[in-house]
Amino acid sequence: MPKHLVFRLAVTTAAAAIGLTAVSATAEAAAPPLSHPRIVAHFDRPAGQVAESVVVRPNGSADVGLILSRQVAHVTRGGRVEVLATMPLPADGGVNTPATGTASVTGIERTGDGTLYFLYSAGDEHLTGLWKLRPGGKPERVAALPAASFLNGLARDERTGNFYITDSTQGRIWQVGPHGGTAKLWAAGEDLAPVHFFGANGVKVHNGAVWASNIDRGTILRIPLTGKGTAGPHQVKASGLDSVDDFAFTGRGDQLLAALNIPNKVVLITPGKADRVVLDERDGLQNTTAVAVDGDTVYVASGALTTGGDANLLTAHLGHLD
Repeated sequence: MPKHLVFRLAVTTAAAAIGLTAVSATAEAAAPPLSHPRIVAHFDRPAGQVAESVVVRPNGSADVGLILSRQVAHVTRGGRVEVLATMPLPADGGVNTPATGTASVTGIERTGDGTLYFLYSAGDEHLTGLWKLRPGGKPERVAALPAASFLNGLARDERTGNFYITDSTQGRIWQVGPHGGTAKLWAAGEDLAPVHFFGANGVKVHNGAVWASNIDRGTILRIPLTGKGTAGPHQVKASGLDSVDDFAFTGRGDQLLAALNIPNKVVLITPGKADRVVLDERDGLQNTTAVAVDGDTVYVASGALTTGGDANLLTAHLGHLD
């Protein structure tokens, strides 16, 4: 069955070196430079808590976006899942959300003052866009985006404060200023476009460029930020990545860890070397969706969107690779 059809059916039928305490151990299969994988939190998959994105707080706890339950949640250091906000359904119940037919909370970012920014796609011009959630506050939309968009990955440029948003259905990357306002089309093209279902997916700002994955094409692109802040020529930096979702840099140049959704894997991609599988389903991965790196700790979210199994958050230790 085509991957996009599997995904659609699933949607419609719907401790390592950090402070998080492992709530269950797994049969370790991790490969260097990762070790000591532990599942530190379980989400309520039957209630729609499908883990999609993760961002790390300074104290080692984490915030996540949960797709089908339309929630932003906090995972405490002890592994407790606390719902911070649940987004309202549009009048049609979300059936007009592009591609999935289900209103979805996806990418998430956090600023130094504790404000969370996240994406909501609902097929509705009054709801689709970039939202923010201040500590103890309620969600408010800071930038509207087209109702025809399925917004997926969110990244923030620490130098400028600008946000970059992948649009999986329209094959675009949008830019939003640090205080919100009008979204501007920043990049588009065939290499960001979908083939069958979703195109541009994960996104990061790194080393003078915006990097984006394309889940249908199995690629990761590097798009330089020019001196004027516009998009430079697109460069394919990795390919052959089966249903690649989110990714994160290890801090060692352009080396990165990529989540492969359907294969339930995390792969290490090092320029000039062969890709290495460093985590898989034996470590507890089920539809791997997101990766974050905080020092020597890697956080991995599993959505269990098509497996219907355990949606969880895992951590592993990031060591040195000879």
